[in-house]
Amino acid sequence: MNENIRKLFPVTQKYTYLNSAAVSPMPSPAVEAVLSQLRDVSENGTTNYTNWIATKDRARSLIAGMLKVRPEQIAFMRNTSDGFAAVANGLRWEKGDNIVSFEREFPANFYAWRMIRDKFGVELRLCPERGGRIDLDEFIALIDENTKLVSISAVQFASGFRADLEKISAAAHAVDALFAVDIIQGFGAMEFDLPAEGVDIASGASHKWLFSPEGCGMLYLSDRARERVEPTLVGWISVETPWDFGDTEQPFKSTALAWESGTGGSSLFYGLEQSLKLIHETGLKNIENYLEDLTDYLCELVSGKNYEIISSRSKGEKSQIVCIKHQNGLTSNEIAKKLEDAEIVVSPRGDRLRIAPHFFNNRADIEKLAENLP
Repeated sequence: MNENIRKLFPVTQKYTYLNSAAVSPMPSPAVEAVLSQLRDVSENGTTNYTNWIATKDRARSLIAGMLKVRPEQIAFMRNTSDGFAAVANGLRWEKGDNIVSFEREFPANFYAWRMIRDKFGVELRLCPERGGRIDLDEFIALIDENTKLVSISAVQFASGFRADLEKISAAAHAVDALFAVDIIQGFGAMEFDLPAEGVDIASGASHKWLFSPEGCGMLYLSDRARERVEPTLVGWISVETPWDFGDTEQPFKSTALAWESGTGGSSLFYGLEQSLKLIHETGLKNIENYLEDLTDYLCELVSGKNYEIISSRSKGEKSQIVCIKHQNGLTSNEIAKKLEDAEIVVSPRGDRLRIAPHFFNNRADIEKLAENLP
């Protein structure tokens, strides 16, 4: 984006790091914020406990603003998998129900639904991949009056395909199904408006495009979803007035906050807040536009080499992830190792090489990658 941003990421001094779809490196202000909270505990014990809670709540508000939802609709979890597991366990399933999803989803958006399939005899309908894409008409055709939930990633981890969330949600809502979205491969790199996109449930986490510490998962529940999903893993802060230790018959919170069962990693939220502030100050739309330009440039350079671009680059389907495949038999692992030897970090994903620049990358990074591709 600019040199001032790049200087905040020490990783750029050592590597050409193009792997933010796996784990994005943290900027130095986020690291220092984590350390400041740990020092606070070391030096002051619980004296500043209210500051820890306030930091967590500010981070929640920043996330809510970026997703265009209310803060109380966001619950912090450990990770993306926890969010989907909480939803799967909190819905009432009956034999004859079905779930519609995609066959190449990242497992965080699969195992919770597989468990429901096996436990309750619910049908799990999985749309196939077609040339690095999802045919949305084929996907939507799987939805019928027995569909209870539709789940898909906003951006696919193994292809970079970006789904039309509004189109899918319209089909899900037409049969009164809930629409769940894994946002981890988009949040921090593109804009979201969950209510406008018709998303009922969104699960994600902090360590990819939000370049924050691992351990800050997030679950969004719309009012519609909250009416249907019950909290099944609850604790002392799940209730309306958690500090009233004497009232153990009080109700659980009526919002997504009921899914927060107890204390969490306070220092992690300090890092999360700083990273979110950097994204907010830069602007998600600016980041999205920048990454579109950067990945277009990547595809331009790669197209002259012995590689097939797997990722759709059509309008509305392209994302910040580009997956390529060698046309003469080099495996993705072999290519990734050769690039690592040149201090270029990417990810092998099956027979594909996944390249995922973030806004601390520049065109020189893309040129170095292209020059070193075997």
